[in-house]
Amino acid sequence: MSCTYKGLLLATLAPFACSSMASGFINDSKGSLTFENYYFDRDYREGPGQSQAQEWAQGLVLDMRSGFTEGPVGLGVDALGQLGIKLDSGRGRSGIGLLSVEAETGEPGDSYGKFDVLGKARLSKTQFELGTKQVLAPVARGMNVRLFPPLMRGAFLTSREIDDLTLQVARIDAIKLRNSTNPEPMSISSPYRRFNGAATSDQFDILGADYQWNAGLATSYYHATLQDLYQQDYISLLHTWALPQARLVTDLRYFISREDGAGEAGPVDNRTFSSMFTLSTQGHSIGLGYMALSGATAMPYVAGTSPYVNTGGSQVSEFVNPGEKTWQFRYDYDFVALGVPGLKFMWRYMDGRQIKLPIAQFEAEESERDVELSYVIQSGSLKSLGIRLRNADYRADFTRDINETRVQIDYTLALW
Repeated sequence: MSCTYKGLLLATLAPFACSSMASGFINDSKGSLTFENYYFDRDYREGPGQSQAQEWAQGLVLDMRSGFTEGPVGLGVDALGQLGIKLDSGRGRSGIGLLSVEAETGEPGDSYGKFDVLGKARLSKTQFELGTKQVLAPVARGMNVRLFPPLMRGAFLTSREIDDLTLQVARIDAIKLRNSTNPEPMSISSPYRRFNGAATSDQFDILGADYQWNAGLATSYYHATLQDLYQQDYISLLHTWALPQARLVTDLRYFISREDGAGEAGPVDNRTFSSMFTLSTQGHSIGLGYMALSGATAMPYVAGTSPYVNTGGSQVSEFVNPGEKTWQFRYDYDFVALGVPGLKFMWRYMDGRQIKLPIAQFEAEESERDVELSYVIQSGSLKSLGIRLRNADYRADFTRDINETRVQIDYTLALW
């Protein structure tokens, strides 16, 4: 792409890009266009209400990121455009988050779009950002589990002035949900009436530190406060032990949560211990996980995000109900060991028991089986095109059983 074309595109990000004559702003910039085709089928096996949810959508993501201007303080700007287009769904078959839904009619909209800007400044190894972005902190995990990830608006500071230490500070005032175009106040995720989901807050503060002790050991500490709803502390340890022709990864995470201020979402009293032990050798990975929740309530997290526990990435449930104890077995295989790079397989089973929900007068149980096959083309004109097939069976004695299938095809084109 020519310098003139880059300048024109970057001018849409920041009017000062061309006039600044800052070579780093333009030369260190990058832009990409991602095409994502997503089919989602959720079959409710029994019970009253909607029997099936089906949505098929095409997503386009334009991601443009500048470099920094020259000088002691470098300035830059990023922009993110997202467009979701309905390919198939309808009233009575929508409501799983790929598509926007008309509030008055319940019909899925034909399309929805959003455009967000993030200003940034860099001094030495410290970067300040102001605007809207995807947040992936352990206490606010905005994972992309539908067509688009949730985005958060606020001020963000990341510092790496000390070798191996990363400090993060953020104040967030709104969230833009994955299938929404408008920023909204934040609330606690509240399925099964675990909390008062109607209570909202427009101030979410995060303070965190990640330290890499050596090549095999990393630790983290984070503190988060969703004003007048809850506070949360997070501690983690990630250790990799190199063995002869194998490696053992130990992943330990611990959350301590309590209500904050007026406690408008109701009582919050939770400790969550999450562990995963994974042995990998010759393409095979076998993982065994255990998670235990104690205290009077579920683990709180911001609605629209995902809890950062060892069941993260599961298709249906998050397994963070009050008192829940969950065992997990996971098997992964990377076919590069057989000379087929890009092809991967995953199977896992999760079993949660001793659940104490407000909606149930007994100790409830749930289980989920997930299977996934993915392939990324390694060469040729379609290099980097990815195909992902996922299937899940979910069973519980306090809610409806679910069978679920997802198909994702995505391709990212570098613009410059």
